[in-house]
Amino acid sequence: MTLADFKESLRQDQPPTSSAPALAALWWVKKGDWERAHEIVMRADNADAAWVHAHLHRVEGDLSNAQYWYRQAKKPMAKATLDDEWEAVATALLAE
Repeated sequence: MTLADFKESLRQDQPPTSSAPALAALWWVKKGDWERAHEIVMRADNADAAWVHAHLHRVEGDLSNAQYWYRQAKKPMAKATLDDEWEAVATALLAE
């Protein structure tokens, strides 16, 4: 799936069925459902979910919590806009 396909899927009511938890969480946060996205990454235990978890806490404005999750993901703290970071994370996860 390409980033364009993933973005197009935002017109649907549910994320693509083949989406890994981290991608599903990104999908839900872009749809405006932060809580649902957070629930998904809280249940997942891997670096991809930690990276999305960090992004979610940036969205929330909780930068100290975001820093913790960036460390868990072994990623640097994002400096890009939230939209640019969302696209970068989605692109990386879709390439896996």
